[in-house]
Amino acid sequence: MRILFTGGGTGGHIFPIIAIRESFQDTQEFYYLGPDGFARENLGDIKAKFITAGKFKRYFDPLLLIEFIKTIVGIIQSFWHLFHWMPDIIFSKGGYGSFPVVFVAWIYRIPIIIHDSDAVPGLANRKMAKFAKRIILSFENSKKYFKTKHQRKIIVIGNPVRKELLNGDKNKAKELFQIQTNKPIILILGGSQGAQKINEIITDFLPRILEMAEIIHACGQENFAEIRKNIPETSDYHLYPFLDVEQLKYAYAVADLIINRAGAGSIFEVAALGKPSILIPLPSAAANHQQENAFEFARPAEALAKGGEHIPRAIVLNQENLTPNILLEQISNLLSNPQKLSEMSQKAKSFYNPQTPELIRDEILKFAKII
Repeated sequence: MRILFTGGGTGGHIFPIIAIRESFQDTQEFYYLGPDGFARENLGDIKAKFITAGKFKRYFDPLLLIEFIKTIVGIIQSFWHLFHWMPDIIFSKGGYGSFPVVFVAWIYRIPIIIHDSDAVPGLANRKMAKFAKRIILSFENSKKYFKTKHQRKIIVIGNPVRKELLNGDKNKAKELFQIQTNKPIILILGGSQGAQKINEIITDFLPRILEMAEIIHACGQENFAEIRKNIPETSDYHLYPFLDVEQLKYAYAVADLIINRAGAGSIFEVAALGKPSILIPLPSAAANHQQENAFEFARPAEALAKGGEHIPRAIVLNQENLTPNILLEQISNLLSNPQKLSEMSQKAKSFYNPQTPELIRDEILKFAKII
C-alpha cells in the first residue's frame, strides 16, 4: 500500500506526519509531496519530493498574482509526481502547500483524508473539505467551521504526538542539562523562532524567577547571541537557541512547569506528558487560532468537590495585557501549590488519547481500501 503525506511544510505539519508514520508497520510505502521548509531534514524514511506552492491570503496583496502562479506551478508538479507514484491514499495536514497535491489527487480520484490540528481550522483545510472522504479534527469545537454538508465526514481524534518525546528520563535529563539545585524546573519554549515578549520578561526579571526555580530556556536562534551577551553566567539558568528532539524529550521529562506559546503541537505534547503549563498565545497567529487552542485546552473541568476550586488544564495569559508582575505572580502561585500542579497535570494528561496515532492510522487504512 502506498500512503502519501502532504502539508504546508512547517513543524506543525511535519511532526504529526512523523507520529502517524511511527504507528504503521513497514509493509507500507510512504511518500511526502509538498513544500520543502521543515520537511527535508525531518522525514526519516519517508520518500520526499518538493513542489512550489503559493500562499492563500485572507486580504488583498499586490503579490497575489505571483502567489497564484506559484500555485499553478505546484499543480503541474503534483500532476507529474502523483502520476509517477500513484498512491492508494492521500493524508493532508493542510496548509497552503497542500492544496496543489489535494486538488490533483481529487482529479485522479485518489481518496483524501485531511487533518487539522488547530481549534480554528486553517483556510486551506476548510476549502479542501469538499475533496475529502474524511476530515479529522483535534478539537471538538472545530466542527462549527465546516459547512453543514461536510459534517458527516468529520471525526474528532486529536493531534498525534511523536512517541520519542514520551520516553525522556528525569535522571538522565539532570545530567544532560547539568541541573545543580533541588529547585523546581521551568521549561520555557516559544516555538522554533522563540518568543520575543516571553524572552524579554524572563531575561529582565531573571534573578527574581531564579529565586523560585531553575530554568531551561529555548529562546530562538535569532535571539540567542543577544541574550547570552546580556545575561551573567549562572549555573541554574540553561540557555539554548533551540532544543532538538533528543534535548526536548529530556527537557519535558525534567520540567515541573512549562511556559510556552499555544500552537496545537505544543499543547498536545504538554497534554501527552501531563505537564502543568502557562500558555501565552501568539497574538499575530492566523485567525487568532493560538488563543482558541489555549482556551479549548485550558477550559476548566468539573470542580474537585461541590463548591470547590475549578482547576484548569493550563493557565492562559493574554500577551497584550501581560506584565512581568502578572507572569511572576502566576509562576509563584503554581510553584508554591504542589496540589494545584498535580491536579493540572492530571487534567492535562486526560486531554490526550495515547492511541491517537493508531486511531488516525486506522482511518487511513479504512479509506485506502475504497480503491
